[in-house]
Amino acid sequence: MKIITCIKQVPASSNVQVDPKTGVLIRDGNNVKMNPFDLYALEAAFQIKSQVENSIVHSITMGPPSANSVLNEALYMGADEATLISDRRFAGADVLATSYTLSQLVTHIANFDLIICGKQTTDGDTAQVGPEMAEFLGIPHVPYVKEIVEVKEKSIILRSAYDTYDELVEVLYPCLITIEKDANVPRLPSYRRKVEFKNYYIKMVSLKDLKDQNPDNYGLTGSPTQVDEIFPPVKRTEAIVLEGKKEKLAKEMFHILKESRFL
Repeated sequence: MKIITCIKQVPASSNVQVDPKTGVLIRDGNNVKMNPFDLYALEAAFQIKSQVENSIVHSITMGPPSANSVLNEALYMGADEATLISDRRFAGADVLATSYTLSQLVTHIANFDLIICGKQTTDGDTAQVGPEMAEFLGIPHVPYVKEIVEVKEKSIILRSAYDTYDELVEVLYPCLITIEKDANVPRLPSYRRKVEFKNYYIKMVSLKDLKDQNPDNYGLTGSPTQVDEIFPPVKRTEAIVLEGKKEKLAKEMFHILKESRFL
């Protein structure tokens, strides 16, 4: 079985700078980490690999060359292969353009049985990239997976957690699933594997390697949604005490929230 895991490098803190002109996060490669939800996706892949003989876990990510750090972490945890898709023309991609770019990378890699993604990323929180990738690839997907019940030869049985109920689903390969946090306990990177993969070359794919090489379908130009305005929140500690009748308090609170741009 060939398993592809999608991972992402995200800011390691809430102190993130924003480009005032483009409205996108400034990613300089410093103070970053692997998206926490992707750790559960990787662990799910490793557990499946341990159950199915001759399985391979291939980790992929999209980002600048510095994103190799999370691919190395995945290799040290247990991944067998890793590929970075990177090109300046991918910069500024929204959720749809990101999903399309990753689906093109998966098409380039080819011959996969299962794609595993974390439920969402901590910098975007949309939980849309996995399902949209599945749509672009024309394969079924199952979101919010909290348990892998059984791995079969031609299908996989999963338990998904929704707001008010759980759902037991069996889906045929090839397919895509997104993993909930706390679905498992992610392992730590191994020093032995770090030594083993010391000279491993992480493959790099750019626009010229993809089946669709039209730059208009990627990055900022390929993004149907545009950011109207984005700015880092102002950190304040002062408090305002309001007194009076509820009608007056409601109007004053509404005014404060509007002035503070929460409404």
